[in-house]
Amino acid sequence: MLSPAPTLAQEVSVEDLLDELANPDEAGWMRLERQILRRWGQSGSPTIDYLFQRGEEALQAGRADIAIDHFSAVLDYAPDFAEAWNGRATAYYLANRMGQSLSDIEQVLRLNPHHFGALAGMGMILESLDRPQQALEAYQASLAIHPHQQAVMDAVNRLELASAGQSL
Repeated sequence: MLSPAPTLAQEVSVEDLLDELANPDEAGWMRLERQILRRWGQSGSPTIDYLFQRGEEALQAGRADIAIDHFSAVLDYAPDFAEAWNGRATAYYLANRMGQSLSDIEQVLRLNPHHFGALAGMGMILESLDRPQQALEAYQASLAIHPHQQAVMDAVNRLELASAGQSL
């Protein structure tokens, strides 16, 4: 006899999803990634979620300044919402405000040490600041959590080649 589908009370935890995602042979990694990101993007408050969504929409429209305002408003009311820190870090990055972006990434990682996207973003910023060893470490930490990120794998390969004295 088949077991019934899990109820909300039996829903798989984010930690379990991350454990599955960390398997380099996991064929369903895209589904796992979507589930994790969806969970991380839920604050538990409809008002906060609405403001957060407005920030996400501004990011997608390339309006970093508006996104910063929306994410800042979210953080005024929900300072422990890691994904709002991540959104604002992304907006700061797009606005070429690297120091503020790194500062917000530090907050993301303080609240959610498994945030593979924040680690990858940190790697991108450190690489752009010509800090290749630190960038490599951030990228590798991201891949330890989510080994299926092609752009991050490419960055690791590029930095490892450069550190070996080769260039592409």
